[in-house]
Amino acid sequence: HDLLTKQSLSGIPLLILGNKIDKSEALSKPALVDQLGLESIKDREVCCYMISCKDSVNIDVVIDWLIKHSKTAN
Repeated sequence: HDLLTKQSLSGIPLLILGNKIDKSEALSKPALVDQLGLESIKDREVCCYMISCKDSVNIDVVIDWLIKHSKTAN
């Protein structure tokens, strides 16, 4: 949460990835959101996806999110 207090990063969207959801011990999305206190972040867009690189779960969605939120250099 320290980075979220930096003025230079104010308003920048936050992407959280819960990886290795193919493992039985993986956190659920609600547990991850709760443990990180994501509900309390109100000054920017916060997006949380649960992913598995091994099983290619939500990788396409994450890439789409990154493209949508990337800034193009002029």
